[in-house]
This record gives sequence, structure tokens and C-alpha cells, in this order.
Amino acid sequence: MRDAPSHGFASLLPLQTCDLTFTAANGSRLIHGIDLTLDAGSLTVVMGPNGAGKSVFLRLLHGLLEPTGGTIKYAGEPLSDAIRKRQALVFQKPVLLRRSVAANIDFVLKLRARPGSTQPDPVRRDELLDQVGLLDRAAQPARQLSGGEQQRLALARALATRPDILFLDEPTASLDPASTLMIEQITSDAHAAGTKIICVTHDVAQARRLAGDVVFLSNGHLIETANADDFFSNPKSREAQAYLEGRLIV
Repeated sequence: MRDAPSHGFASLLPLQTCDLTFTAANGSRLIHGIDLTLDAGSLTVVMGPNGAGKSVFLRLLHGLLEPTGGTIKYAGEPLSDAIRKRQALVFQKPVLLRRSVAANIDFVLKLRARPGSTQPDPVRRDELLDQVGLLDRAAQPARQLSGGEQQRLALARALATRPDILFLDEPTASLDPASTLMIEQITSDAHAAGTKIICVTHDVAQARRLAGDVVFLSNGHLIETANADDFFSNPKSREAQAYLEGRLIV
């Protein structure tokens, strides 16, 4: 079963930022005037060294942080609560309810149930858990799952909202190869079903496996955007060249 994004609504894309800036409370400028357009059809990977501003950028796009300058627009409309409801974000470290695996999915399904319905759909819950390989763990406390299993549950919970856009912030950091492979497959399936994926990763090999296009950040600046094949075979910026060669960027 592959989840589809929301139906009956105009597309949220293109996603456009204009002179997007973010300054922390201590006065540090973390994002510097980013101008970017992201369209449908391509799985976007956001890359860059530690401290590049990748996670801050993702939180700005999702509305968890308020820009200190510039604009974010979805299909020409400013970011709003209605737009955020059509998005989902999975963090590096999943935040799960102290309930069973099934109850974590039921909680989201109940929130998104059709008007007049007070109960989650058990068929859809089981489909989601089967999709991420956790149907046999449905009754188990969520916090007793392994790290990889918890992340898969977090993905299932995000997909339960049928998001038009799914943001992933280092979803496989510190996970074993088997868990990483499963999460990448779930992500690829969601993309194939029509969900726009915007994924932050520092893992160059993972980016090569997943990316259709690449957004490369360094020190809070947008350095380069390109089709993935072009980026990995012929990066235009010295920063991207250094990063792909494993050299330090200062």
C-alpha cells in the first residue's frame, strides 16, 4: 500500500523562498538571504557540513521557526496553519507517545478523521504499520522498539496525515544499515506515490541513492542547487567540491 497526498486541494508547490533570513536570539545569523524554488516531481536532498544551517532551514520551511527576514510561499501563498496541516516533519530522534505502536497511529488518525467520526480507522492503521514493517509489533509499547523501528513508526505516523510535503531531518542518523535501507525504501515509496520529499542528510552516499535534486548549504548560505546527477558529477562551487571530496570547509 502506498500513501497518497491530500486530495481535493490545489498543489502546495512550487515552494519559494525570497531573501529568507534567520537570526538567533543571541544575534548569530544562521540563515543568510536564501532565494530558492522547489517544484514537484523530484526528491530534494538538503546537504552541507555540520553547522551549515540545514535543520534550521527545514524548520523555517515547516513553520517551526519564524523568519527574521524574507518570505516563504507555497504556490504563491504565505505559510499558514492550513498549509502546515498539509505537511509533516520527521525528526532525527523520533518523539513517540507513551502508548502502544498501534495507539501512536490511532492518535493521528483520530485527529485527521472525517467530520462526524470519533474513531480511527483500524484498517488504515494496519495498512500503515504493514507498510513500515511493524504490523506484528502493533500491541508493543512504542518506546520498547529499537531505534530503527521507532523511526519507522514516526514515518508511519507522518504518512498517516497524507501529507503533500514530507520533511525529513536526518532520518537515518546513527541507524544500522538494515534500518537505513528500510527507511530509504519507505521514503522512496512515498515519493513515488506523489508526496514531495525534502530530506536533510549529511550522508553523501544516501544523498546519491535518494536525491533527484540537491540543495547545498554552507555557513547558512545557499551555495548551489542542481540536478543530482550534475551535482555529484560536476559540482560548480569549491565548497561543494570540497565537501564531496571529504575535505573540511572553513
